[in-house]
Amino acid sequence: MIIPAKDEADRIAATVKAAHELPGAGLVVVVDDGSSDGTGRAAREAGARVVRHSRNRGKGAAMESGAEAVRLLDEGRDRPRHLLFLDADLADTAREAAPLAEPVLAGDADMTIAVFTTTVKLGGHGFVVRLSRDGIRRATGWEATAPLNGQRCLTRAAFDAALPLAAGFGVETALTIDLLRQGFRVTEVEVPLAHRATGTDWRAQLHRARQFRDVARALAVRDPAATTVTRRVTRRLDGLRGSRP
Repeated sequence: MIIPAKDEADRIAATVKAAHELPGAGLVVVVDDGSSDGTGRAAREAGARVVRHSRNRGKGAAMESGAEAVRLLDEGRDRPRHLLFLDADLADTAREAAPLAEPVLAGDADMTIAVFTTTVKLGGHGFVVRLSRDGIRRATGWEATAPLNGQRCLTRAAFDAALPLAAGFGVETALTIDLLRQGFRVTEVEVPLAHRATGTDWRAQLHRARQFRDVARALAVRDPAATTVTRRVTRRLDGLRGSRP
């Protein structure tokens, strides 16, 4: 499994240890995406293989680096591993991710997407979800419950078919659209996982504006009608930067 991580030193060890408890979890790769804290060290001490980016390159790049590390470690195997992606802040709940892999292992799906059965405070995150959900529906006709969820299991063939991945926080939206358009089978699976609660301060709002921008850009590439939204979001992001204390 692959865990992209940026400045998650306080939770990554718990996430890695819980991930190791999953059935068949023979390999846990953490991609330290330019962290300024001890994320990489904590992950390594918890038993993960660690790939480090010297600078922050974004989630899509971290996923690609993790998948390439697994490919290299898979040399000599009869069949490539399926790829289970987990977020770094799941902590102890990561041990509940097994149902996400089951449809892929059974050959019933090419990619699964987690739908959390636990409830956390979204703090305004919903408007990004709506943008992604509407864009996926417009592009493919499929209605996603949790379009931005980063907890996903894919076959290696499905992952490779989606390369190169979209930049930044647009990766999940683009991945879903690109695979559905190519005829891959995508399904959602309920799992009792949980992130940390989302804040509402200016940093959290800026983070969500960046998410909105990246999702809008990913959609604009796949749906020309989304270009106007991208321009609007970029202006909003510039305004938020100018209003920081």
